[in-house]
Amino acid sequence: MNQHSPATGEELKACCAAAYSSDVVALLLGDSYHPGGMALTRRLADALGIAAGDRVLDVASGRGTTALLLADAYGARVDGVDYSAANTALAQGAAEAAGLADRLAFTTGDAERLPYPDALLDAAVCECALCTFPDKERAAAEFARVLRPGGRVGITDVTADLDRLPPELTGLGARIACIADARPLAEYSAILHAAGLRTVTTERHDAAMTRMIDQIEARLGLLRMTAPDRLTAAGVDLDAAGPLLAAARGAVADGALGYALLVAEKPR
Repeated sequence: MNQHSPATGEELKACCAAAYSSDVVALLLGDSYHPGGMALTRRLADALGIAAGDRVLDVASGRGTTALLLADAYGARVDGVDYSAANTALAQGAAEAAGLADRLAFTTGDAERLPYPDALLDAAVCECALCTFPDKERAAAEFARVLRPGGRVGITDVTADLDRLPPELTGLGARIACIADARPLAEYSAILHAAGLRTVTTERHDAAMTRMIDQIEARLGLLRMTAPDRLTAAGVDLDAAGPLLAAARGAVADGALGYALLVAEKPR
């Protein structure tokens, strides 16, 4: 990507997809690529009321961790869609290895143009990804389109007061790290409302953001000592990582950055 000209929406999506397909990202973030981990995913599933036999879509499904949980622990039939073909292949392989391929199907696709028919789904989940979508309004309209009347979408995502973020958290690297284009919780709700989805539940989980920053910092320090060449090969700027994490931690402490859960419903 040309660093001297503004990136297009497709370029931004490709950058994010490439970053989140990286094995180094998996090492830094663990199995769940979002604050709160699987405990918060379970909280989201419970808030959605997901039950056995429900048809659920996992938008930006990554390597399939959330979809696997929803199929295994909740008995749902889950479709996952991700912009990265590499992630799709890994997720499908994980489903087959877990013996859940009859309840899981993964597709390479764009959240802004979901490859599913209207009114198909009982629920949709989107974890730590709406903040990276260039056209959030279009993605929200797609959520609404594929949900049946009475269906719900559940989101956990980074929240940010963009006017108060330090400069370290506004560049391309911060966008890929799910910060630079995050919005306040009320704005996410407004975007969904404009798409015809009524917010029914919101929760703050800002402490989960701090815990993830601490986790990344600890794992980055370990990799710096044991495998620095691997970080360099993956394009991780070790000199920039420390200030970026410190700026993020400070922004959470100041209330400019956080994490939230939101559930919205399509009217019957």
